[in-house]
Amino acid sequence: MRLWGWGAERSGRAWDKRDARLQGSGRRGQGWPRMVTPRALGVLLLRLLLPLASGKVTEQPRNVCLGLPKMNTYDHFGLNDTAKCFTECGQQGSKPCKLETLQRYWLNYEIHLVEESVTDTVNMSFLKSFVKDISTNISEDLHFSLTPFQIPTQMTDDGHEHPDRVRLPRTLFKSLQGSRSMVRLAITVLNVGPGNLFKGPQLSLEDGSRVLDNRVVGLSLGHTCVTGLADPLEITFSHQQQPPNVTLSCVFWDANKGSTGDWSSKGCSTELRAKETVCRCDHLTFFALLLRPVLDNVTVQALKYISQAGCGASMFFLAFTIALYAALRFYWQRLKSEDAPKIHVALSISLFLLNLVFFINMGVGRRASEAACRAHGAVFHYFLLCTFTWMGLEAFHLYLLIIRVFNTYFGHYFLKLSLVGWGLPALIVFGNGIAKSYGLYAIHDKENTTTLELCWFYEKTALYVTVHGYFLVTFLFSAVVLGLVAWKIFTLSNATVGKMQGLNWKGVLTVLGLSSLLGMTWGLVIFTPLGLSATYVFALFNSLQGIFIFCWFVILYFPRQSTTSSTSGTARADQAHSVSHE
Repeated sequence: MRLWGWGAERSGRAWDKRDARLQGSGRRGQGWPRMVTPRALGVLLLRLLLPLASGKVTEQPRNVCLGLPKMNTYDHFGLNDTAKCFTECGQQGSKPCKLETLQRYWLNYEIHLVEESVTDTVNMSFLKSFVKDISTNISEDLHFSLTPFQIPTQMTDDGHEHPDRVRLPRTLFKSLQGSRSMVRLAITVLNVGPGNLFKGPQLSLEDGSRVLDNRVVGLSLGHTCVTGLADPLEITFSHQQQPPNVTLSCVFWDANKGSTGDWSSKGCSTELRAKETVCRCDHLTFFALLLRPVLDNVTVQALKYISQAGCGASMFFLAFTIALYAALRFYWQRLKSEDAPKIHVALSISLFLLNLVFFINMGVGRRASEAACRAHGAVFHYFLLCTFTWMGLEAFHLYLLIIRVFNTYFGHYFLKLSLVGWGLPALIVFGNGIAKSYGLYAIHDKENTTTLELCWFYEKTALYVTVHGYFLVTFLFSAVVLGLVAWKIFTLSNATVGKMQGLNWKGVLTVLGLSSLLGMTWGLVIFTPLGLSATYVFALFNSLQGIFIFCWFVILYFPRQSTTSSTSGTARADQAHSVSHE
């Protein structure tokens, strides 16, 4: 890179001039300080080498990400050293970073390219720059390609064959004719990596928002400030087709926004196309395309009210189910020995407590202290995992009853199920608590405004593993068991002559009832990327799971006298073959 060589040339010319002055005065030998005589030089080298020989190094290692020495150095080493912060800042357990200083470093780098550097191009793995002198008397717009992994280049036309490109209007340069005839333009494509740099306060909260491909595009005329363009510049970002629940927005980096700077859309417009987005802005700076959740405040509040209403109704019916079971144990001796109703009630208890903690958590948010918020998040996580686990145990018990009918004896059966149902989630939550995975979780709208805050996960990887992954395992197991049971039910009904139609309807109702126990309504979350309608359906049906469980419990243990002998095979198995083995 020529930056380093340029500095060496300047230094060499300075020494040559000094030598010439000394020669002209006839004092070349006398002009040198005494410390550079052979003897003094030997003493100096000896003093420098002694600390190294003894293993003592006085210079402390510097942390560039804290903005310590050489933060204004733009040679090859300085750029590479500072670029390490793109990955290091924001990683779990990483050293602290001074984001404001680092971001200012890269903003000033474009000014350095225009005002001080003599280089025309910069080609590094994370940085591609192109610098060009432009006449202010141009007669047509300028077009440049922004192809990833390539240095930006000027094109002779609008270059639609280049998916990533920028158009600078001729009026931008004509507006500067009064002050100069030529201006120096710098175009930079910078890969800001996965860390917190150039993510802003909102994007660093891990809410699903991100910078497209972690790339930002910088346009600069040095110290010349360009704002309020009547004919805006255009930057085209190419991308694959995005899901409906994500919005794309054109933004620029506002260094004066907040304490460290943040992305802003003021003065920019966004034109969405099939596989590209065109950003039009009326000024020069760093630009990017943000991908953010599409939920606005109205939608979030509507989903919140639907969930609260459904969860409130479920809590009422779940409480009634638990009370009903406790009352029936005094009248029906067989309920004390059967395992199926015990499992139903354990699921009802975990789901009731989950809904209760959900109500409490919705009202806590930022008002709680950091320790209290972690506790709320841990309790919420625990009962969520208990609910998933008991739904999986419902599927396991159903598998033993319907699929594997013989050789199903287990000593202390329900006790073992309880150890898994309540103990396994406790171990997972304990591990996450030690790792400090819980904290304040925020949901943002497409304007990056906070629409909802609750105590939940702060660490994204733990959320994916212990919630998404755990749910996926239990859901797939339950879905397979439900599919096998449905096949058994409908095979049995088709084999019964004269009662096919009636038993088919009873089979459908039985499968629907079992679906509520196995948590199939939770599986509707898979369809939420299809749009808001699917999100509303998921919020409604999932919050009503307690009502479905209550209906199944009543139908199962209070059958009508006329249909007692003709209940489904699943109900009979649930009542007759689930005797406790304690």
